[in-house]
Amino acid sequence: MKPILKISLIVCCALLTATSFTNKFKRSVIEPTVLEIKPVRLLDMDVEYSLPVITEIIKPNQTEMFLEAVGFKESGNRYDIVNKFGYMGRYQFGRGTLKGLGYKLTQEEFLNSPEVQERAMMDLLKHNKKKLQKYIDKYEGDTVHGVYITESGVLSAAHLGGQGNVKKFFRRGKKFKDGFGTGITTYMEKFAGYDLELY
Repeated sequence: MKPILKISLIVCCALLTATSFTNKFKRSVIEPTVLEIKPVRLLDMDVEYSLPVITEIIKPNQTEMFLEAVGFKESGNRYDIVNKFGYMGRYQFGRGTLKGLGYKLTQEEFLNSPEVQERAMMDLLKHNKKKLQKYIDKYEGDTVHGVYITESGVLSAAHLGGQGNVKKFFRRGKKFKDGFGTGITTYMEKFAGYDLELY
């Protein structure tokens, strides 16, 4: 057999073997299954979503913030406490102040009623505001005897020392202090600037 023919024959045999092997291999391979995936709607309705439009800025309730701050200073916001001078509750009311506001109840009744204590505080603030309104109108926003004056500061000072001592401060600069040595001007400064709504 001639060498060229021999090489051609070998190449042909190799090609036939390769083709046969490939076809056999193809038949043994598992064809993949194609799955049709359909989107699923979670909500079967057409809804348009939009962000809310903010038309006003909601301010925190400053009256509640004021009461929280004063209550914390007076008693740590405890309704059931009585100090060594006999002042009671969250805002440390004296019996004379309660009587003047028309509250007739025992110490136990007062201490066990947060609702009564809150009402009494609101009544006292309104009473003091009425008595001190001309001073508030005249001096609010000004500095008097070294103290910047605001309505909430004046009313907190009146809570501490009474509206009579607040008047003395405006007239003569007298700075009343309570039994613990806390001055009304301390309250004027500490509780200044709250926008109160007295209801």
